[in-house]
Amino acid sequence: MTRLLILLMVLSSIAAHAASPNLLIIQTDEHNFRTLGCYRETLPKDQALIWGNDAIVETPAIDSLAARGVICTSFYATSPVCTPSRAAFFSGRYPQNTGSYQNDRPLNSDVVTFAEVLRRDGYATGYAGKWHLDGPGKPQWAPQRQFGFEDNRFMFNRGHWKKFELTADGPRVAATNQKGQPNYNLDGADEETFSTDWLADRAMDFIREHADEPFCYHLSLPDPHGPNTVRSPYDEMYMDRAIRAPMTFSMSKQNPKWAAANGNNNVGKFNAASMARYFGMVRLIDDNIAEILATLRELDLIDNTVIVFTSDHGDLCYEHGRLNKGNAFEGSAKVPMIIAAPGIIPAGTQVDQALGTVDFTPTILELLGKTAPENVEGRDASGLLTGKSDLKWDDVTFLRSASNTRGWVAAVSDRYKLVVSVADVPWLFDLKLDPDELQNHRELEENVEVVKQLAAALLKYGETSRDPQLAGGELVEQLNALAGQ
Repeated sequence: MTRLLILLMVLSSIAAHAASPNLLIIQTDEHNFRTLGCYRETLPKDQALIWGNDAIVETPAIDSLAARGVICTSFYATSPVCTPSRAAFFSGRYPQNTGSYQNDRPLNSDVVTFAEVLRRDGYATGYAGKWHLDGPGKPQWAPQRQFGFEDNRFMFNRGHWKKFELTADGPRVAATNQKGQPNYNLDGADEETFSTDWLADRAMDFIREHADEPFCYHLSLPDPHGPNTVRSPYDEMYMDRAIRAPMTFSMSKQNPKWAAANGNNNVGKFNAASMARYFGMVRLIDDNIAEILATLRELDLIDNTVIVFTSDHGDLCYEHGRLNKGNAFEGSAKVPMIIAAPGIIPAGTQVDQALGTVDFTPTILELLGKTAPENVEGRDASGLLTGKSDLKWDDVTFLRSASNTRGWVAAVSDRYKLVVSVADVPWLFDLKLDPDELQNHRELEENVEVVKQLAAALLKYGETSRDPQLAGGELVEQLNALAGQ
């Protein structure tokens, strides 16, 4: 083989790699968007600093991703619970059509994920961290069904473990009780064994191993989901901050019935120390992302890697007297979505239109120049992200409770949110006039057309997506009345 032929082959390989950008997704769990500096910058002060003027988490690495690409300010979990939101994210289909419409329900085996599309196109694919789409197994390392993630050695199905280790038999949870059963204790976890650090190291190992070929890697961090514990020094890093309860904390009696505080979410007392540790988890995530970005720069991959930062759903963090998720309030349903894609998405882009996790798969595949599976139901939002001026876009996305029995459904635009449920009257939130979501604006005369349009959109969604919550019954009756049908 001549030197010229070898050179041509090398150049061809380099060109092919450049034409197929790498994809790195960093997904957190139960993450309140207000803990990120880049999101606080998009909000008025009273919304950015709901836990007090001094209760600020510094997130320079995540903020740098937003500066290099796009920040989506109205991105929602299609169903604000782990399993159904992830099902929509990976498949581009509504949760009710994936098998994973509520927690611990396994993803249908015929689902084709964005990772499978890229694997078939020659990408090296891998995954580390929480999966939550293979049923009730816990932790269940390396599920047999890979869904396109060829290297899933470090994928575990369920749990919010705090300490991991590598053994001759593979990865395992390194914190155990007296019977040897894994638990969520820290057990002296450090910068090599704490979950966030350990999983980020696995991502960097994969990137180094596949630096000379197109790759897709998904890093799924179990934090900042509870328990709110984190390794030193992050456990004390925010303890001296003046952290207070959000303004809506004591107003839980005003919550719509679909968001009534109950069970483990019923917060009787604000815990500033717990919030300080939540902030510490977020800061540790950001510090690890800084290391990952440094690795990409070291390998000269930073400009040929599309980097996504997002979460599966939010955490109310004491807003409306609640913790956790599962309802249509902003803190529960709105999640970060940041995409840095040099040469594809202009730096400093902000998209305010409403999007959902169901829109991710068709959007990311289009950005990478790939074809999405035919049965995706989400929308390709790549035109919004890349700034196409002639794009026609219907500013509404749809949310649903994590169930196939009738609970609640919602239609959300950048400004308005209509929620209909079996538990209460229909609610319309005006996120511009009432960002704290305390008032029902449905009966105001100026909102008649808005309500009609959102109700009609929900009815159409119910038909096209075959949502069993909208297969007749009370919710459809409410929507027909609101839409004037």
